[in-house]
Amino acid sequence: MPLESLDLALRAAAIALLAVLAVSMWRDLGRRLTGRLAIALALGSAAHAATFNIGGTAAPSLAFAPLIALATADIVVLWLFCRALFDDGFALRWHHGLIWLAVFGFSLASCLMLGPAGHGRLVVIANNALAIGFLGLTLAQTVRSWSADLVEGRRRVRAFVVIAAMAYGGANALLQIASTGGGPSELGNVINAAMLAAVVAAVTLMLLKVGAGDVFAPEAAPVERPGVAAGPGVVSAAEAAVSRRLVDGLMRLMADERIYRQENVTIGMLASRLSIPEYRLRRLINGELGYRNFNTFLNNHRIEEAKAALADPAQAEVPVITIAMDAGFQSLGPFNRAFKAETGVTPTEYRRMRLSAA
Repeated sequence: MPLESLDLALRAAAIALLAVLAVSMWRDLGRRLTGRLAIALALGSAAHAATFNIGGTAAPSLAFAPLIALATADIVVLWLFCRALFDDGFALRWHHGLIWLAVFGFSLASCLMLGPAGHGRLVVIANNALAIGFLGLTLAQTVRSWSADLVEGRRRVRAFVVIAAMAYGGANALLQIASTGGGPSELGNVINAAMLAAVVAAVTLMLLKVGAGDVFAPEAAPVERPGVAAGPGVVSAAEAAVSRRLVDGLMRLMADERIYRQENVTIGMLASRLSIPEYRLRRLINGELGYRNFNTFLNNHRIEEAKAALADPAQAEVPVITIAMDAGFQSLGPFNRAFKAETGVTPTEYRRMRLSAA
């Protein structure tokens, strides 16, 4: 099979698999932020599959320029998708849209202005350097937030999806930059198309097997299950007693020492205080207490303290931000969002209702 035909076949396969992913996400997670971002990521990746040209620097046609810009801006969608994937409290803000629009506009202007002016090599390098920059941001935030997921199986699948996407994005960007100026490369296009098709196929098969809803769903409401050890099967009374003692020790750290007030509390820190491995503490919080995210576990205790302070007539004049900071939140915005998600009202409304009923 000629390289050009193989290239087209691989691109078509990648686009078809991306369409399957988008439909699956729409069916399972169409109303959730993570699902919508995954759909946008799949569509942007399809635009990339249709337009990349390794080694080519010729100015794109007017019809292809918006697709190239959409593919370039897809790196911003990947960044936002990873934020939403590992942070159940993440919400899109207007500045996120501006960032996407800025990258899209920069790429579009480069294609329509710099390319026709004979600066095609500069366009390729600039667009891919921008992609590498966002990949760096994505990697940093993923490393920072990955450990908060307490469900081991889901954590591994999420990590695979993110690492696969970033690995292809980085390889594609470096291949594009390294080949710039050497003329269109049929072999380079085949290699790039094969990498993209392989990554999309692996992610698609994994999600179809595990279920996108199980991997990307936000945390369910925690349900405490005292005396029931994590994991399948029946456990012995001795194992249940050990788990119960560990839970009691964890609760003492939270209730007596209020360790959740400290800045940058980690699972490793709590595991060290309890003298158990991190994986054991993950299973304990997930299996015994029903939490699937460590940050949600911490915020639950912070919000309970804040609720008590807001309902206290003696603290009626204490600013809400002071109560939030005392409880362990680092700023007012995340506190307001977490508090409203938990109670259905803002902290100020909660204080007014509780004090008026007192």
